[in-house]
Amino acid sequence: MKSSFGLLQKQSLAASPQLIESIRLLQLTHAELHQFVDQELEKNPLLEPAPNDEGPGEVEGPSWAGSPDLPRQGKSQSNATNTAPGDRPAFEEFVALAETLHDHVARQISLTAFTPHERLIANQLAGHLDDTGYLQVSASDLAGNLNVGLADVERVLGILQHLDPPGIFARTLSECLEIQLRERNRFDPAMAVLVANLEMLARRDFQTLKLRCGVDEEDLLDMLQEIRALDPKPGNTFQSGTPECVIPDVWVMPAHGGGWQIELDPNTLPKVLINQSYVAEVSSRAAKKSKDMTFLNECLQNANWLIRSLDQRAKTILKVATEIVRQQDAFLQYGVDYLRPLNLRTVADAINMHESTVSRVTSNKYMVTPRGVFELKYFFTVAIASCEGGDAHSAEAVRHRIKAMVAEESFDSVLSDDDIADRLKECGIDLARRTVTKYREAMNIPSSIQRRREKRLWRNGDQSLKDS
Repeated sequence: MKSSFGLLQKQSLAASPQLIESIRLLQLTHAELHQFVDQELEKNPLLEPAPNDEGPGEVEGPSWAGSPDLPRQGKSQSNATNTAPGDRPAFEEFVALAETLHDHVARQISLTAFTPHERLIANQLAGHLDDTGYLQVSASDLAGNLNVGLADVERVLGILQHLDPPGIFARTLSECLEIQLRERNRFDPAMAVLVANLEMLARRDFQTLKLRCGVDEEDLLDMLQEIRALDPKPGNTFQSGTPECVIPDVWVMPAHGGGWQIELDPNTLPKVLINQSYVAEVSSRAAKKSKDMTFLNECLQNANWLIRSLDQRAKTILKVATEIVRQQDAFLQYGVDYLRPLNLRTVADAINMHESTVSRVTSNKYMVTPRGVFELKYFFTVAIASCEGGDAHSAEAVRHRIKAMVAEESFDSVLSDDDIADRLKECGIDLARRTVTKYREAMNIPSSIQRRREKRLWRNGDQSLKDS
């Protein structure tokens, strides 16, 4: 047996850590991106935040420089004054903080005649109250944690369930509705059965509910109207902290000469600069082959990478958004009925990018349009074939049509899934009945039998009201 040694050349593609990090930056939301940049500013002494004294439409970068001003959140389009945005007091400073549910409950507990022992239990129960008003701990668990009797916890809980708003400190939806009905003195045996069978009410099984409650159709209608008047989440009437809102990444507005004006929102674009004077000062004092110079070169390399990555991220978002607007021009003009089917590959091929890049860019990014605020992913929908061989239809637009058909139904013309499929075919949309059923169920629309039963119930109720 003869052995030999030789050299073998082989090419391979490996992603550098900085390339992986640049790819990760694409899918970060603006809040996550600002947090990442803040961390880099803390680690890298050569970086500093850029002065935020640009106008609303003055965004750095060749892809959007020189674009007309757009209305911005909390900013004026006028540049007549020289006051920097940071010098102006924030609007939130003039807004009084609304009372939260926990503040409201704590104030009522302080005014209730509890013993010190009971007040301790009440405060512990209040600490397990969620923002919707439901209790997130069992009485037995709390009794064990506090080393008190279960009867004491149940007694205090019964007192707390009479606090405002009615329905708080409930452990289930049934208990929440029961508390509110007892406050109205309307929790009779028939109503107790109805509250205990909410799953039948969700299925709209009115026939079985009438039998179990022992009431006729008119009485059941009255009971259902009382249930509808109750609040399943009583705590939602209170503000539970600072309200959150979606901050858009892209603004789309009609251009004066036709078409669309597309800009990135500067509020979502963190800007950093390299402190060149500090670099020069440190370079002049450090020896060329010292550890200080090595650290300086590493910081300078990382700083240049961050600036390039942020610029490339902004350009990529704008490029993808521009292509989406071009593809969905009819939707922006006429509404959801004209939403075109679109996939990632179509956009990626049009702008010479990979599908994975487009997917990362469109995740958790939002666009302001004349039709509202939409996530970029919203514009990508499945194509549904046309009966007449024309352009395909968007699945989102088809769902919108189904919803509109159901909304226009009358008692005498409730559409079955087959009827809806036939009407869609008349409009040139080739959709099978089972697909109609799938779309209908995904939108939580009941079946035609349930809708007809519900319409009969409400019609009889309206007729009884007219007769009275």
